[in-house]
Amino acid sequence: MATRPLSPLSTAPSAPPVREPVPAHPEEIKAVFEARLGRFATFQASARVTPAGVVTAGIAGTALLFGVAAVLRACLRR
Repeated sequence: MATRPLSPLSTAPSAPPVREPVPAHPEEIKAVFEARLGRFATFQASARVTPAGVVTAGIAGTALLFGVAAVLRACLRR
């Protein structure tokens, strides 16, 4: 006897999807920061970045500064 697949709207229990952990990039840089302000306030942060991300952020920052310099130079000529 052949069985047919259940429809997506079936109420039959199904196993929850298994999520594999995301593999870390081999050259990933990690940072963790924690700051406490008195007894009641705590700030925690963590970041992950790759060397390519650092280079890209540097290029974007440089392009932004060149744009600001051009606008300032144009304003000062008037």
